[in-house]
Amino acid sequence: MARTIDITADRQAALEAASAALADGFAIAIPTETVYGLAADATNPLAIARIYETKGRPRFNPLICHMADLSMAEEHAEFDPVSRALAAAFWPGPLTLVLPLKRESPIHSLATAGLDSVGIRVPKGFAGALIGAFGRPLAAPSANTSGGISATSAAHVEADLGAKIPMILDAGPSAVGVESTIVKAEGGQLRLLRPGGLAAREIERVAGQPLLRAKTASATIEAPGMLASHYAPGASVRLNATAVEPGEALIAFGSAVVSGADSAKIVLDLSPRGDLAEAAANLFDYMKRADASGAQSIAFSPIPEDGLGEAINDRLQRAAAPRD
Repeated sequence: MARTIDITADRQAALEAASAALADGFAIAIPTETVYGLAADATNPLAIARIYETKGRPRFNPLICHMADLSMAEEHAEFDPVSRALAAAFWPGPLTLVLPLKRESPIHSLATAGLDSVGIRVPKGFAGALIGAFGRPLAAPSANTSGGISATSAAHVEADLGAKIPMILDAGPSAVGVESTIVKAEGGQLRLLRPGGLAAREIERVAGQPLLRAKTASATIEAPGMLASHYAPGASVRLNATAVEPGEALIAFGSAVVSGADSAKIVLDLSPRGDLAEAAANLFDYMKRADASGAQSIAFSPIPEDGLGEAINDRLQRAAAPRD
């Protein structure tokens, strides 16, 4: 079973223990402001393989490589002016930039799924400090079984992957609660590859141009979170529900009145006051709680598309997608 370390008890000891585990080629669970990540040395193919093996993740699905700061990121990727402006504005934070990988970068092709580009993020808090202490980038997808609900607490990681990894670093609940927003600058335009914890309008404000959204699903996986079915609980997911069917779990938003709620297995409200940031922070935890209720289906009441609602609805649509 995994050793859980409370980083608030002794931050320096946690940094040293985690750095040693990473240097030995292990994949360990680390807290970030978005979700908990399953981190390993992005330059070590055996360590990266442990991520894929632990998660059961398809190896054609690239991993985000996390950096300590912009200076480290520049050692591994080529920055265009717009991407550099976004990095300056939003790093550290919940933004991933897909950039051309420098030929001399030691990031292994297993982390990039063989692409000539790399997704890069600079996380806040302990994760950034750990990368700085370790001295090399960390490949770190969400710390959960592939395709399942992302982990936003150490307890979530323990319940899912605790028997498969040696260490979990505990910093309490993730503040943002959904993964990073992923964008790519290409041909003078910016494409939104995955909505996430940074609202699109904030990116557009700094970039001075709109983010292009794909009108149809692409067969090319350019970044994490682009698989049609993802973030899925064991129960089926039903969206935009205005009524609850007998035995369903209900996850509401903004104190919505939903017919038949009194017959639900469990009723949870992502944010009774209609705060999308609070809803994002609660999303994956509430999905896990609803799934654990024994319901065969989880009904979600409608959630607005503006701001972080775009990221929440993206996760829900993938959770509700047909599964292989």
